[in-house]
Amino acid sequence: MNTSIRSTARLLGAGLRALLVLTLVCGVLYPLAVMGVGQGLFNHQANGSEITSDGRVVGSELIGQRYDLPLKKGEETPAPDLKWFQPRPSNGLGTNTVNTQYRLILSGATNRAGDNEELIQWVKDAKAAVIKDNSVNGYQVRPSDVPPDAVTSSGSGLDPAISPEYARIQVHRVAELNGLSVEQVEKLVNEHTDGRILGFVGEPRVNVLELNIALKALEKG
Repeated sequence: MNTSIRSTARLLGAGLRALLVLTLVCGVLYPLAVMGVGQGLFNHQANGSEITSDGRVVGSELIGQRYDLPLKKGEETPAPDLKWFQPRPSNGLGTNTVNTQYRLILSGATNRAGDNEELIQWVKDAKAAVIKDNSVNGYQVRPSDVPPDAVTSSGSGLDPAISPEYARIQVHRVAELNGLSVEQVEKLVNEHTDGRILGFVGEPRVNVLELNIALKALEKG
C-alpha cells in the first residue's frame, strides 16, 4: 500500500513539475521572446500599424474607415462627405443591422451568390451613385470607368485600400470640392499608389486614409 502511495506521489510530482516547466516555457518565456522580437524588429506592425496625423493616432494601415457627413434625422446611414476620397463599400452595400460604418464589432462579406437579386441591385445602385458623385463640370464618369472595387465590399468589409482606377475617377470631384487643381490631386494619388508586393503579389493599391491625410496637408499648405 505504501509503495502504491509513493508511486502515485512520484507521478503527481512529475506531472506537477512538467506543468510548471511547460507553463514557464510556453506561457511566459515564449510569449516574452515573441513580444521582444516583435517590438525590436517589427515595432510598427506589432503595435497595430498605426497612422498618425498632427501628432495623434488617427487609424491603422490595415483597417478601412468611412468619410461621412453627420447623420441627419430620418437617415439610416449618413451620406458620404464627398470632399474626401471614398473607400470601398463596407461589409456589403446598403444597410446592415450590425456593421454599416466599418464599426469594429465584426467584419465579413455579404455571403451572397453572384446571381443574388439583392446583391445585383446593390451593385447597380452603387455604380449609379459612383457615376453621379464623381461626374463634375468638365468631367463625366462613364459606366465602363467604374472598377469592381468601387461597387463591392472586400471579403472582410474593412479593406483600407482602393484600386488606383477608383482613386483616379474621384480626382476631379475631390479637386473641385477642395479648391485644388486636378494636377495637384492626381499627383497625390500617384505618390500614394503602392505597387505589387515583391513586384508580383497582389494588385496596385492606394491606402485611402493615408491619401486623405495627404489631401488635408495639401489644403493647409
